[in-house]
Amino acid sequence: MAGKVKWVTDIEKSVLINNFEKRGWVQVTENEDWNFYWMSVQTIRNFSVETGYRLSDDQIVNHFPNHYELTRKDLMVKNIKRYRKELEKEGSPLAEKDESGKYLYLDFVPVTYMLPADYNLFVEEFRKSPSSTWIMKPCGKAQGKGIFLINKLSQIKKWSRDSKTSSFVTQSTKEAYVISLYINNPLLIGGRKFDLRLYVLVSTYRPLRCYMYKLGFCRFCTVKYTPSTSELDNMFVHLTNVAIQKHGEDYNHIHGGKWTVNNLRLYLESTRGKEVTSKLFDEIHWIIVQSLKAVAVNASPSLTSSTANDRILKYNLINDTLNIAVPNGEIPDCKWNKSPPKEVLGNYEILYDEELAQGDGAERELRSRPGQSLGPKGSRLRDAGRTVLTTWK
Repeated sequence: MAGKVKWVTDIEKSVLINNFEKRGWVQVTENEDWNFYWMSVQTIRNFSVETGYRLSDDQIVNHFPNHYELTRKDLMVKNIKRYRKELEKEGSPLAEKDESGKYLYLDFVPVTYMLPADYNLFVEEFRKSPSSTWIMKPCGKAQGKGIFLINKLSQIKKWSRDSKTSSFVTQSTKEAYVISLYINNPLLIGGRKFDLRLYVLVSTYRPLRCYMYKLGFCRFCTVKYTPSTSELDNMFVHLTNVAIQKHGEDYNHIHGGKWTVNNLRLYLESTRGKEVTSKLFDEIHWIIVQSLKAVAVNASPSLTSSTANDRILKYNLINDTLNIAVPNGEIPDCKWNKSPPKEVLGNYEILYDEELAQGDGAERELRSRPGQSLGPKGSRLRDAGRTVLTTWK
């Protein structure tokens, strides 16, 4: 038993267990000494500052304890807004705004309010553009549960107002929601909406080091998109969640309505050009890193496989994750904080390494030049008078 990694999990998924077993690791219970615990988001709550539980130097888990600071919709918005304000106070060129007060580099969250707390602010904003559509999402739910679209104040009043006092109900009696301005002109493929499921591994936060998995995928709606108000209630048009789309008449159970990210990239290069496509993915990576910098967390991806390709992808994803998180399959050591060699990354590629970035010096140089514009790595280009982002890795 000596020298073997001892593992525990409370998630019975074959993509996990097969990866542990193929390494010759030893399964134990959570009450025994363990080195590696792949746990659910419910279990990680027991490993927090509040409970006083501390991991030993030879123990690692698959979540940062306060993961919800990014994965809960309301806290994600709160943290990103706070992050932008902090950068403004520091005079960071990343917080530069245009003439209308819009962020040049950090404008990647739609206009969003928390309900019920921000109800009056929302109403004020809604009345500026009364024909706009908004999307409401419960803060603590997933898989598309509880999401709906509105385009009239009367629709939200029905949800939010107390009939006797006509005052907004309190937080304690109403589930918290976020409400965001709906993007009504999304990029469509085959007339359908889609979203991206990308996997990012954060191995350390001090310094921040994260990796992007190359084998992400897109999820498509089964019904063609229309901004028509008559289809606001049709979630097969608006939400890409498999939990919703699998109930649609046109859902394909073989491929699950999914494309690989590589196929998406090929499609975009053939229809929009390589330069535009590279810029798009560059900006996606930029958003990920800035979101991670706004908090100190990692995400909780679903390990449920809806197709055979899904199962293969997630098995390989876990395999590559373990190769980075537990180098050489050795007993974890919290003092070990080196970047793993490139050959063990598998389908991961380094997305951001704070130690390397600090050695760059580009951002520090630009901080001493007021009024100059900063791209994601300090590069500056002008496109018809507007600053555009350039390759930053």
